[in-house]
Amino acid sequence: MFTAMNFTGDSLRLIDQRRLPHEEIWIEGQDLETVAQAIENMTVRGAPAIATAALYALVLDAKNASFRTWADYRARFFQGCQRLQATRPTAVNLFNALNAVRQAADTWSSELPKAELLPLITAAAQALEKSDLETCRAIGEHGASLASSAGSMRVLTHCNTGSLATAGYGTALGVIRSLYTQGKLEHVYVDETRPYLQGSRLTAFELQSEGIPYSIQTDSAAAYLMRYERVDMVVVGADRIAANGDTANKVGTYSLAIVAQYHGVPFYVAAPRSTFDPLIPDGRSIPIEMRPPQEITEHGGHPIAPRQAQAKNPSFDVTPASLISGLITEYGIIRAPFGEGIQELLRKGCQRS
Repeated sequence: MFTAMNFTGDSLRLIDQRRLPHEEIWIEGQDLETVAQAIENMTVRGAPAIATAALYALVLDAKNASFRTWADYRARFFQGCQRLQATRPTAVNLFNALNAVRQAADTWSSELPKAELLPLITAAAQALEKSDLETCRAIGEHGASLASSAGSMRVLTHCNTGSLATAGYGTALGVIRSLYTQGKLEHVYVDETRPYLQGSRLTAFELQSEGIPYSIQTDSAAAYLMRYERVDMVVVGADRIAANGDTANKVGTYSLAIVAQYHGVPFYVAAPRSTFDPLIPDGRSIPIEMRPPQEITEHGGHPIAPRQAQAKNPSFDVTPASLISGLITEYGIIRAPFGEGIQELLRKGCQRS
C-alpha cells in the first residue's frame, strides 16, 4: 500500500501528486508555509491527507520557532492555524483537525516550556494519522459488506480516495481494497476525473501497483457503462457532508449520482465521521472552491482552448442526499433518511474522542 507522506521529525516528506504516475518526486516540507503551499497547489490532496499534513505543519512551525514558553508562541501558533485553514475552503476535515488542536491549546498553561509543548502538538498530529488509518480500514470493512453473495462486484469510482488522499488505505478506495482482499471484486471502473485527472493518474496508479483489475473511462462515459456493461455499485468519497446528508465531493460526482439513479445503480459515499459538518444544514451552505481556469484551458502548460477563452472551474459539486443510497462510515452504513443517522454518528464520535 502506497503512502503519500512521511514525517521525519525535521520535515514532512510529501510525494508530489502532480507528477504521478510517471514520476515519483518527493518534496521536503521543512516549515509551515511550504506545507501550506503544497496543500494549495495540490502537491498533497484529499481531505483526510490535507488535515494530517496541516497538523504536521504546526509541528514544524513550533520546532522552528524561537520561544521560551507557550505565552511567547501563542499568537504565532494561532496565526499558523489561520494560514492553514485558508488553504482549501471545502474539505471540512482540515477545519475539524485545526479546531481540535486549537481547543486543546486553550487549555495549555502559559508557562508551558517549548520542550513540553512540542511533544503535545506532535502527539496530536500522530494521533490523527493513526486514527485516520484505522478509520479507513473500518470503512473498507463496512463497505465490503455490501457485496452480494452471488458473485464478485464491478464497481465504479470517481476521483482519488485511496492511500494518496488519506493517511493510508483510503475511503471509497478502501472499500474497493477490502472487496478485492475478500475476493468479492471483479473490476473497477475509474473515472478519469477532469480536469486534474485524479482518477486516471492517481487511482489507476494505486490499483495498478496492487494488481487490482481496472479500466479508465472519461467522466462522461459513465452512462454508457451503466447501460451497456454491468456496474453493480458506485462508491465515491466526500470532502464535506451536511447535516441532512447532502455531500460535497469532486466535481462530476453530482452528475454521476443522477446517472446512477436513472440506471438503478446503488450510489454510496464513503467518508469518516470527521467529514460530517453538523453546522451545515444542507448542501446549499457548503462553500465550493473555485480553481484556476488554466486547469481547464491548459494541459501540461500547453493551451488546449483559445487563449482568450473564459472558463469556470469549480473543484467540487454537491450531491443531494436524495440521490445517495447510503453513507459508509467507520461506525457502519447510514441509510436514508440520513438526518437521525448522522446525529447518532456524531454522538458516537464524541463518545469515542
